[in-house]
Amino acid sequence: MRATKAIIYLDNFRANIEAARRQAGSHPALCVPVKADAYGHGAAVMSRAALEAGAEYLALATVDEGAQLRQAGITAPLFLFSQALPGEMGEIAQLELIPFVGDKDAAGLLALSASKTGKRLPVHLKVDTGMGRMGCRPESAARLAAFIAGQKSLSLDGMATHLAVSDSLKDDDIGYTKNQLARFGEAVEAVRAAGLDPGLLHAANSGALCFHRDSYFDIVRPGIFLYGYSPGAGIPGGLESTPVMELRSSVIFIKKVRKGEDISYGRIWTAGEDCLIGTLPVGYADGLPRLLSGCHQVRINGKAYPLVGRICMDQCMVNLGQDETVKRWDEAIIFGPKAETAADMAAKIGSISYEILCNINRRVPRVYAG
Repeated sequence: MRATKAIIYLDNFRANIEAARRQAGSHPALCVPVKADAYGHGAAVMSRAALEAGAEYLALATVDEGAQLRQAGITAPLFLFSQALPGEMGEIAQLELIPFVGDKDAAGLLALSASKTGKRLPVHLKVDTGMGRMGCRPESAARLAAFIAGQKSLSLDGMATHLAVSDSLKDDDIGYTKNQLARFGEAVEAVRAAGLDPGLLHAANSGALCFHRDSYFDIVRPGIFLYGYSPGAGIPGGLESTPVMELRSSVIFIKKVRKGEDISYGRIWTAGEDCLIGTLPVGYADGLPRLLSGCHQVRINGKAYPLVGRICMDQCMVNLGQDETVKRWDEAIIFGPKAETAADMAAKIGSISYEILCNINRRVPRVYAG
């Protein structure tokens, strides 16, 4: 195994699931998003861990992700959040995915494909209440629900919406979220007024789990919270979430550098004094953002050391100063629960923890602990 690896703390993941359960209460079912390879943590392993911890649903973004989980032996209900292409509709039915549907055309294609299987395909009607991404308008929900219910090969099993700013504590954003929930409620009531059962209702993402109890309905779908990070505005007291991933590497080379000598591409860092420079075999091809060049610290033997010079594709350098206690092959923590976190890194470059985690390349081995 190579020196650079991602340690995945399953105990932290389970604890985060338990925290979400406590927050949501006994009624709502829990859907764990495992799209994007479980936010970079490894979809198959995290899916099994989530189900063992009591999750009732998993969620994906692509049909291929669903195929990979089915091939891995995952039989749990799988939500498909994103729109599939026409050529993928048949596979949705074969894999028994539960797609979100936001328009008549997609519903019709799904019905045609599902009819060839001889089974009824459950779908969830997606309502766009203000995200502006996918879904029907609230005033169109009843018509679309009636169309779905009228297809012999489809069943309307639920209704969902997605909240755009539920992670914000700004007054206008709180108001916007309340308006989204009200519009969703109107869409649900319109479906009921048409004599149809809307099925399972869900809207709560990580931000809503933290700040909007009125969004819980029948299912909650927290994502980043379960992987250990705040959705944006922080996490309320008493609701804890601990980072699940730790990115580690090792010091593979140590060299003496004289005052005035330059380090790495572009000569953006020059030694201000004689020092020791350590090289780590981790770079932007592994998911360590190049934008962090010169503005991140790694931990070696419990002490922080700054990155210096440009981060390369496969390597980066740290300034050890005059510290001769650091030895070749010592481990270095790039980020994790006991070091600077993915959120700390993201804040320095105008990004978010989601992006840092998802960008950890597949060439980085995942090692599961706990």
